[in-house]
Amino acid sequence: MQKILYIDTTDNQKVLVSINGEEKLTVKAKVTILKAQIVLPLIEKLLKKNGIKLSEITEIKVNIGPGSFTGIRVGLSVANALAYALGIKVNAKDQETDAFYT
Repeated sequence: MQKILYIDTTDNQKVLVSINGEEKLTVKAKVTILKAQIVLPLIEKLLKKNGIKLSEITEIKVNIGPGSFTGIRVGLSVANALAYALGIKVNAKDQETDAFYT
C-alpha cells in the first residue's frame, strides 16, 4: 500500500501535513518565520501518531500555490530533502490547474 505524505505550507497562518489524506495535522502559527521550524516536527508527530516509519513513505506531494512565497519555498525544500534522503518522488500540484509536476 502506498503511503503518500502531503505537505501544504502555502497559507500564511498555518501548516498542514497528512498521510494519504486520512489523518491531518494542522499547526496554526501567527509568525510565518516559524514554518521552517515546525514542518519537520509536525511530520514526525504525524508519523508517530499513525505508527508509520519515515522509510515507509512512498511518495511526497506538496502544494506549490498559490500562496506565500516563503511558505512555498519551505514546503518544497522539506519535501525535496525528505524525498532525496528516501530515494522517492516528489509531485507538486498546482491548485489552479490541477496539474502535477515532478
